[in-house]
Amino acid sequence: MVITGCVGTVGGGSTVGTPLAKDKLEGIYERPLDECFTAAKSVISTMGVLTKEEILHETNLVKVAEGRINERNVWVRVEAADPPKFTLVTVQARSSGGRADIETVHQVEKNIALKLVR
Repeated sequence: MVITGCVGTVGGGSTVGTPLAKDKLEGIYERPLDECFTAAKSVISTMGVLTKEEILHETNLVKVAEGRINERNVWVRVEAADPPKFTLVTVQARSSGGRADIETVHQVEKNIALKLVR
């Protein structure tokens, strides 16, 4: 039995999905927030299509990039961590039917990390 409902996204919205499925990973980088956000947007654009980018809080401490990669909806949340020289990057992906896609999440998160070391 599969239960489908609404699932919260790291961008602050919601989407159709199966709850309780692992659909996101986090990484903490010793890089400035803007550098991590630029890397996230670049990775989404390289792997697919960047569809939206926004600042969630007026302080510029939380930014979100959304896109489509291999027919998957992908969200990347980039936020200042504590201490301030660190940045937390959270990647989430779901198929159009709402299934979690941890493989795509892992690939996006890994590509962001690789872009940050170049």
